[in-house]
Order: sequence, then structure tokens, then C-alpha cells
Amino acid sequence: MSKHKFLYIVFIIIFSLTNCEKNVSKSEPIKAALALTERLLPNNYTSFEFTIDSSSSNKDYFEIESLGNKIKITGNNGIALSSGLDWYLKNYCQSDISLNSNQINLPNPLPPVEKTRIETPFDYRYFFNYCTYGYTMPWWDWSRWEQMIDYMALKGVNMPLAIIGQEAVWVEVFKELGMTDEQISSFFVGPAHLPWGWMGNIDGMGGPLPDSWIKKRKELQVKILNRMRALGMKPVLQSFTGHVPKALKELYPNANIFQIDEWAGVEGTYFLDPTDPLFQTIGTAFIKKQTELYGTDHLYDADCFIEVNPPSTDPEFLAQVSHNVYESMAKADPEAVWVLQGWFFYFKKDFWTKERGRAFLNGIPKDKVIVLDLYGEKNPTWDKTDAFYGQPWIWNVICNEDQKVNMSGDLSAMQKQFQLAYNSEIKNNLKGIGVIPEGLGYNSIIQDFIFEKTWNQDKVNIDEWLSNYAIRRYGVENKDAQQAWQVLGKTVYNRTRTMWSPLITTPRLMIFEEGSKEDERHVRKDFKITKKTPFAWDFDVIEFSKAADLILNASETLKDNESYNFDVTNIYRELIAGLTHKMINNLSVAYQAKDKEKFEVAAANLLKMLDDLDAITGTNENFLLGKWLEDARSWGDNKEEQDFFEWNARTIITIWQPYPEGGLRDYAGKQWNGLFSGYYKPRWELFINHLRQSLLKNIEFNPKQYDKEVREMDYNWTKSNDSYPSKVTENPIVVAKRLQKEYKSFFKQ
Repeated sequence: MSKHKFLYIVFIIIFSLTNCEKNVSKSEPIKAALALTERLLPNNYTSFEFTIDSSSSNKDYFEIESLGNKIKITGNNGIALSSGLDWYLKNYCQSDISLNSNQINLPNPLPPVEKTRIETPFDYRYFFNYCTYGYTMPWWDWSRWEQMIDYMALKGVNMPLAIIGQEAVWVEVFKELGMTDEQISSFFVGPAHLPWGWMGNIDGMGGPLPDSWIKKRKELQVKILNRMRALGMKPVLQSFTGHVPKALKELYPNANIFQIDEWAGVEGTYFLDPTDPLFQTIGTAFIKKQTELYGTDHLYDADCFIEVNPPSTDPEFLAQVSHNVYESMAKADPEAVWVLQGWFFYFKKDFWTKERGRAFLNGIPKDKVIVLDLYGEKNPTWDKTDAFYGQPWIWNVICNEDQKVNMSGDLSAMQKQFQLAYNSEIKNNLKGIGVIPEGLGYNSIIQDFIFEKTWNQDKVNIDEWLSNYAIRRYGVENKDAQQAWQVLGKTVYNRTRTMWSPLITTPRLMIFEEGSKEDERHVRKDFKITKKTPFAWDFDVIEFSKAADLILNASETLKDNESYNFDVTNIYRELIAGLTHKMINNLSVAYQAKDKEKFEVAAANLLKMLDDLDAITGTNENFLLGKWLEDARSWGDNKEEQDFFEWNARTIITIWQPYPEGGLRDYAGKQWNGLFSGYYKPRWELFINHLRQSLLKNIEFNPKQYDKEVREMDYNWTKSNDSYPSKVTENPIVVAKRLQKEYKSFFKQ
């Protein structure tokens, strides 16, 4: 064989192997997109063809075109392909894919589409809040996570926070540091409280964790990350913030470990000074161990001062802190990028002057940090920090705090604030868009509205958008449904931060006085029952009742539609809950007037409202306490573990802190079937009985005695094992029509 022929053969082999590797790498996102399509469209997935082309753009894009009787989708990664599928289904097939329900009714044949290319200017599309892992997702199994990952891919999310399984990493790291199993166990908090443990707010609360939990969560995290990465996502893992067990202070007495201020009435946790050499040791060890277990995409979240101040105001110290935190990542991973929640710039704005903020962010190498501006719809921080002093950042909305079960989110404000940020900063250091809710499940419209801007940044006519949304959501043009959503857009989806409902907080009489020392969740000083404001809510309840009527008008046409039935439950829950202030006010006025007859009428009406709320929330599984508890128990390998998980699940949504005197009581209260009948109503009955005895015996109401009894009642409920329905008990349309008839007089103008 000649030398030239030999070299030619070698060249052909190398060329073939190189292209083989490229084809393999290209086939992975195609396989992932096809598998997603098969899960979503089991009867139609063969009608879609996917192609990877990563050569023509440095920005994510997709291209859609008809190819014979198929739809061809081209993109530069699996997320782009999935987004192209969602775009086609939404815009050409009038389909809707949401968090709790899907409406997919594909026409046959599929609508043809001329070749269309869409590109996003955003490198990052972020999703999740630490709190989401406690208020919404602590009990999700793989099948539920699989649905969520598919949803994220379809909506274009490529940068999800992924913090499950951190316990397994820390067990290994702490053991290497010399800690005992007992010391490690006493540091970990309960399952639903874990996010606040990782954020450094609490130690040991609700723990210790069963070994089976740590093992199972590790296995689940591996599945989650594999699927995310197969689709092209780059999940954000955790890094070391300095939060350490108190026991480490005994093992390393020379280390600068200090206790921070209390959080929500809880004893302060312990932090290791980032300038201490031990910080580098632990931070580097954590990244290395985490990478061994879960791999890495080089994105790490670390929030050292999320709701507490640093120990020094010195800008040089703050710059040294951020430099050292980043170095602890970079020593283990030279490609590390620090993902930082910018919440503290707003929450502790008096501390974080521009001088201190600039010093902190400039202590991190340029482009080695991505700052999340959390509250973009109401309290943006980018415009108060010179766009985070030149570091890359992502515009986000929170929308939901503590997984409030309500209908809320100001679409107009979101659009206004987005346009302001986008037009000002997209050519500078604005690199992404995202949604960071503390809880999910009751306002899918918000995620749809925001993530749509990934691919279309144009300002939209919100009335037209809502009308089209109603068509997609139900799959048909129904005038009543479309008009209902127009009303929703002018009422509940025209408010940003909603109030806590006094119905699901510790019962009190209505209080309106300035300077009251009452818990802020009970103070309604800006809202008074008058002829002009008969319901004293932050939306027009009478106007909202028109949406409730309109949505029921569509029941004959839409009665079998999953999304429609969810909306009927949600709308009528919101409507009846809108009577809360009026009902409590009637009770308060009658009591203060010492009118026994009116008091009994008001009490009966209030208790009936609780029964009716229990009935309407029992018509959809997304509002069932029993489902939440059942999911929690499913993680236990034996009765002891099952009871432990149920206790934790009960605690987080009621008293929060697992002891009788807790400072976050009712913070994460839910409007759920089972909670109305089993938790809220008994408290109101106790309160009403105390007031009744006060009237009958002509004695002063004793708040101290009542508080003692109600706190004992709350605490005992978290320790109980009463069962609640985990399956729907009634039809939402039937219950809604009954409520419509029985409460009609309340909404007459």
C-alpha cells in the first residue's frame, strides 16, 4: 500500500469518526424531543419531524415548516425543538399546555405552515424559587417531575433551579470534615422545610430526615438532571454559602464561625466567614462531591445574605466576601458561574447602598455571575443598582408568594415592567427572562404570558391576548368563556401582590385601626366595608361575579374539558372567598353592638361559607388536602416514616414552625378541601363560641385564653392523622351552579 493511499484511508476513518460523533451528539436532543412528543401526543407524535442545526446562530431558535403531511421543526437544541412544537400547537392548533391541565385537540390533517423562523435574544430562561421546593414540590415523584420537565421544555426554559438531593452531598462532605451521623442529622430540617435550611434560615427544624429519604431523593435527582440535560437544559445546582452546623464550631474552634440574627423568631443559624481558609476547603469539597454525584453544567446558586445583613458594612470586606465565595466554586470548577438571587438588594435596601452593592458584585470576575432580579413586576432592582453594576442579570416575576391559592397577577404591570427593562437593557447586560414563584399551580396564565416573551418580545394588546388565550385554553371559540376572561383580566389579573385571607388565618374580628399591633395578616387598615366597597378586597368582587356567571354559561359546551373544569373550581372558590371580609365584618359589627340575634345569623353565614368553600375545592384534585397528605406518606417505607412525612406536610401549610408558639403561623395557608372542614372551621367555631359566651354572660372576651386554646388546637391538628378525601367528591359545575344560586343576592348592584 502506498503512503498516499494509507494517509487517505486514515483521513477517511478520522473524518467518519468525527462526523459519527457529531451525529450522535445531534441525535440525543432529537431523541429527547421525540420522546417528549410521544408522551404529549401519543396518537400523533409521528406527524412531527425534528432536525438539529447548530451552525447558523449563537442564539436559540426554531424553524417550523410543512413537509408533506408532516410538520418539520428545526432548532439548535432540544429546548428549541420543544419550544417549536409548543409554538405550533398553540398558534396553529389552538392548543394549551399548562401546569395542571392540557387541552390538545389536533385537527386532521394538521394545519400547514409556511417556513417560519423565530429566535430568542435571551441566553437564559430561568424557572423556580427555593420556596417552590417546599410549598409545591416536596412530595413529587418521578412521574410528576417528568410532566414538569416536559412543560418547561415546551415553554423554552433552559435554566431551572435543581436543588433536590443536596442532603446526600452534605452527608459526604460533613463526614469528611469529621462530623458524626448524629451531628449531621441534627442539622438537617424536615422535608418540606429543606429550602429554608439550604438558604440558611433554619437548622434542625422538623428533622431529622430518614435515611430512606436521602437515598430516594438522590436517585430522583439523578433522573431529573438526566432528563433536563437530554433536552438541553443547564440546571442550576447549589454551592456553599457559608451556612454550617453549630457542631462544626466545636470541631474547628479556630475557624471564624458566628451566629447570625434570628429569622422569623427562630434562633439564628451559624455561618462561616467567607474570608476564613476553611470556607475554601468546604466550598471546594462540596462542588467536587456534588459533581461526582450529579455532574455539572457550571451554574451554581449561592445566596449568603438572602434576608439577613452581612456582619460588616465595609465595602472592601463585602468585595472580599464575594471574591472568596466565587473562588470556592472556581477552585473545583474553573468554568463556574455564580447564580445569585438579587432579592437582598431590595429586601435589605437600606443596607445595600450603591457603594456596597457595587463592591460586592465587582468582587466577582466579570461575567462569572448571573443576578436574578426577582420581583420585576412590582419592585424591580435593576434600575436601582445601575443594572447590577454591569454584571449579567435576568428579569423575573415572582407573582405568587407562599403558594397562595388565588387568582392573581397584574398582566399590565408585568408587560410594562418587562418592556421597560427589555428596551433599556437588552443591548447591555440583560441576558434572560424567568419566573420565580414561591408556589405553583393556580395561575398558569402567568407562566404562559411571561415565557411567551422568550420568543416574542412585542407589546401585546392584553384584551386580544386574553381572548385568544380563552380559545386556546378550551379549544373552541366560546363567547361566554372569552368574555369571562376579559373580566378576569380587569379584576383578579389586574392586581399584583394579594392580601392574606383572614378566613384562613387565626380568627380575629376585623381591625382597621392605624398602629395596631395585631399580626399584619389580620390588619385591613386600607380596606373598609362601605356601600362603595362592600367586599373590601383588592379587586372588584361584583365585577368578578360576572366572570363567574359567564364561565358557567359555557358549561354545556365545555363540560368535558379538563381545563374548563379546573377554572370553574378556581373561579367559584375565588368568588365565595371574596365574601370573607363582608362575613367577618358582619360578625364583628353584631358582636360590638351586642346584638345576639344578628350575631347568630352572621356566625351561621360564616360557617356555611366555609362549608361551601370546602365543597367547591373538593371538585378538583389540585385543591385537595388529602392528595397532599397522601403524596407525603408515599415517601415512607414504614408507618413511622409515613406518619413523619404527614406531620411535616401538615405543619408547613398551617403553623409552619413545628411548635405551639410559631411566628409564621398561617403564612402558607391554603384554600383546600379538607383544610376548610378540618382546620379552619373548628378554629372559627372556637372563636365564635368565645364571642357567644361573652355576649350571653356579658363578660369581656378573653383574648389570652382564646389564643392559648386555638394554638393548642392548631398544634394538635398537625399531630393528628385524620383522613381527608384524596379524590374529587363532586362535579364542579353542579356545585358551582348551586353556589351561583345561593349567593346571587350578595352580588347585586
